[in-house]
Formats: sequence, structure tokens, C-alpha cells
Amino acid sequence: MYDATYLCIIVGARYPYTTECEVMHHKNYDYLFSERGGEYMNKKTMSANRQGFTLIELLVVIAIIGLLSTLAVVALGSARSKANDAKRLSDIKQVQTALELYYTDNNTYPTTTAAGITLGDSTHACLNSGGFAATGCTSAYMGQVPADPSSDKDYTYIAEVPGSTYTINAILEGTVSGLTGSVTATPSGIQ
Repeated sequence: MYDATYLCIIVGARYPYTTECEVMHHKNYDYLFSERGGEYMNKKTMSANRQGFTLIELLVVIAIIGLLSTLAVVALGSARSKANDAKRLSDIKQVQTALELYYTDNNTYPTTTAAGITLGDSTHACLNSGGFAATGCTSAYMGQVPADPSSDKDYTYIAEVPGSTYTINAILEGTVSGLTGSVTATPSGIQ
């Protein structure tokens, strides 16, 4: 059944199949037994020490990692849009506070044309006693007017003469505090 080239591992040395090594067949495994060392191992155990992961194990791990990363990306995308919407509402409330301070001192809101202005751009970056201006305002009500967190959206401010009211328009990506889509801020609040 076994030829003379069959090897048995005994105390770290290799011996050809001789009378010192006895080969026993048990449950479809070839067991090697040494009378000297008193140790036995089957072929699967000896070869398992030299093998890495199987292809199926690697594919299962890769599939699990892929699934988890997909779920993480979806969750982060949702969290990002919620964070942007929360920032939009916070920005609008800060601008409203600065506009109320301006109104208290000047008895009017800063006026614009009917088309309005884009808040936070290079020409409307701060709010001082003269209204919205470029950066470097002195005695500012708001040192830096916020811009929309998304590059493809803007906050639009409109206050026509005589400056008794204003509107700030923004677009939400989702629903926050019952607000969704296009929101408008006026002196009476955000709707």
C-alpha cells in the first residue's frame, strides 16, 4: 500500500518508511505514528500548517467587506445631506440675527434689486453699517456671511426699497424640522 519513499516526521528529522514508523489507516486518513517520538499527525494536519486561506474563504471575506462598505457609504451620504441641511438652517438664523441688529441701528434692512444678491459670494461676504459688502468690513454686524455648503446651491437675499422686510431663499436636500425643499426666511421666521 505504501512505498519506501513515504516519509514520517519524527522529532524534526525525516526518516524513510521503515520499521521505526508504523503506518495506520483510520477513518480514511493516513496516520503516521512514531514509537520514538510518540507523536502522531495526519496528512491533513501536516499540510494545513503549510496552507493559507482557501479561495472560498477569501471570497466570503471580500463579499462581507464589500457589503459593509456599501452600507457605510449609503449611511454617510444620508448623514452628509442631513448635516448640510442643518448647516443651512443655522446659517439662515445667523444671518437673520445680524439683519435684526442692522435693522435696530438703521430702522431698515439692507436693500437690493428685485433679483436679489447671493450671500457669501466675493462681493457680499460681510454685513456692516453700509449693508452687504466685500471682505474686510469695519464695525461688522456679521464678519463673514455664510455661503451654502453645496457648491451648486446659493442663499439668495432680497430686500427691495424701502427695506421694511426681506426674504432669504435656500434649498434643502431633505426634510429638517418639518421643512423640505425650498425654504424662505423672513423677519417673522423660516417657512
